Amino acid sequence: MSNGKKMNLSLKIWRQADKNSAGEFKDYTVNNVSPDMSFLEMLDVLNEELIIKGEEPVAFDHDCREGICGSCSLYINGRPHGPKRGVTACQLHMRSFHDGQSIVIEPWRANAFPVVKDLIVDRSAFDRIITAGGFVSVNSGGAADANSILISKDDVEYALDASQCIGCGACVAVCKNSSASLFVGAKIAHLSRLPQGSPERHKRAINMIKQMDKEGFGSCTNTEACAAECPKEISMDVIVTMRKEYMKAIKEME
Repeated sequence: MSNGKKMNLSLKIWRQADKNSAGEFKDYTVNNVSPDMSFLEMLDVLNEELIIKGEEPVAFDHDCREGICGSCSLYINGRPHGPKRGVTACQLHMRSFHDGQSIVIEPWRANAFPVVKDLIVDRSAFDRIITAGGFVSVNSGGAADANSILISKDDVEYALDASQCIGCGACVAVCKNSSASLFVGAKIAHLSRLPQGSPERHKRAINMIKQMDKEGFGSCTNTEACAAECPKEISMDVIVTMRKEYMKAIKEME
């Protein structure tokens, strides 16, 4: 919808006090929504109305609102981040919907992502996976040193593509097994193809995959739903790289 006409929408939103409480869907209506609003701005309008009425606003996560931080993790009408491909919920505009439409909004559904409140989930499991090995601890020098290291064009492009992962968790939310393989694969693939990340590549692969399993994420069964719904369109190739790195690491330890 792009003619500027205001929309009236019916919202069905998951409300849950905390991870130990039973949640349920609540029905709301939002009127006079501009098609140029972002999805989060529409939720802001709803919350303003709820506050005026003396009701508790809907809790949802956000920060940059520019598709960078990955915190705006919402399941919208059965899809992570909504109906548009290659965008996060904060980049989704209301012109993607139509007047009178009913929109169902849920949090991520995964045991490793317990609900904090309403639409907010605890994604600290991703932080612990990064802490286990998703970094470079060797002295990589300054910018001048980096510019003096020759890296092939293919390696640079592959690493940059993988580095676009923002850790939003859409891959986990859409996977029938709640697998985090696309996320972990992206982090491993990013660093393994660069010379600065090479010294720790074997330890990194083993430690990150071990932590992923410890957090309770499921196994990858190659349905490719994760890549289809990733807002940064990370390729399944990173999962192949992750598996190769892990097998090389295991062989190195023998």
